[in-house]
Amino acid sequence: MIPHRRRPAVRRAARLVPPVAAAALLLPLAACGNAGELRGAGATPTAVGPVRLWPDLPPVTAPPLDYGESDTRRVPGVRVPEGGVRDVDPVAVVRAELAAVADGQGGADGVDERTARAVRRCGTEPEACPVLRPYYRDLTGDGREELILAVRVADQQVAVRCYLMEDGGLTRVMSTVEQLVSVELAGRDLILRAVSAGIPGYEYRTAWSWDARQGTMLPARDEIVRVKPTPPPPAPLPPAGDPPTGDPSADQPSVGDPSAGGPGAEPEAAAPRTATAPEPEQKPGPEREARTAYGPGPQARTAALAAVAGSR
Repeated sequence: MIPHRRRPAVRRAARLVPPVAAAALLLPLAACGNAGELRGAGATPTAVGPVRLWPDLPPVTAPPLDYGESDTRRVPGVRVPEGGVRDVDPVAVVRAELAAVADGQGGADGVDERTARAVRRCGTEPEACPVLRPYYRDLTGDGREELILAVRVADQQVAVRCYLMEDGGLTRVMSTVEQLVSVELAGRDLILRAVSAGIPGYEYRTAWSWDARQGTMLPARDEIVRVKPTPPPPAPLPPAGDPPTGDPSADQPSVGDPSAGGPGAEPEAAAPRTATAPEPEQKPGPEREARTAYGPGPQARTAALAAVAGSR
C-alpha cells in the first residue's frame, strides 16, 4: 500500500538532518493529525472470472428471427432543402410514408387507419393532428442534424422515428412503437422509457444509438428498471362558495351562541339587549388560524366563543 512506501523515505530524511531540525519537521506533521492520511476501505472481495457454461454447444448455422432493428427506408417524394432537415415539413414526411405503405412499398408501418386519416386532415384540422412537435439532433456525429418525429397512434402508443438527410432526401434510420412514459436525448443517444405490461412497478428503458457499421440506429442498451410508486393526489380544496375565512362561525353555530338553540340559548321572551360596542379587530397572531379543508380549526372556534361571551 502507499503508506508503507512513504515511511522509509521519511526515516531517510530524518537521518540527513540534525535532531533539532528533524523535530521541527515532525511537529507540523503531528499537528495535522489524521486529516490527510490514507485509510483502508476494508477487505477486497476476491475477483471471480467468468465461467463458460455448456462449452460443447454447437455453433449457430441458421440466422435468428429478424425483428427489424436495422431496417432503413427511403422516404419517397420528399426533398430536403439547402437549409437542412429543419426546413422539412414533418407532416409531409409522415404522409409520404403512409402513401408508400398504401402502394405496397413500405410494409407494416405501425400506424392504424384512424391515425392515418387524422394525419391526412392535419392541414384542415390542426388541433387534432397526431404528429407531435419535431426535434433535431446530431445523432450520427457527422455534424449534421437528424429529424426526430413522433406520432400518436391507437392504444395510447407513440410511434418514434428518426430520419437521416442523405443524397438530397430522407432515409428513415429508426422506427419503434411503444406506450411511452418519456423520451430523452442524452448526447447522441435517444432514450425511451416505456410501460411494462407484465411486471407492475417496472418499466422498459431502451437507449437507441447510431451504429456506423449498419448505417442505422440500434437499441444498444435495453433494461428493465424498477420505478417508484406514484404518490396519491392531494386532498381537494373547499368549494368556492364557502364563507370567508374571517367569519369562522358562519358555517356552523358555536356552542354558546343564543341563536343556535343550545345550552346557552335565551328564551324568546327575553328583554331586548342593549347595543353593544363593536368587536375589536382581530390582530394576526397565534389565535387566528387559517381555515382547513374540514371547516374552522379549534383555535378559531375558541376565539368565536370568547367574542360572544364578551358581547353579553
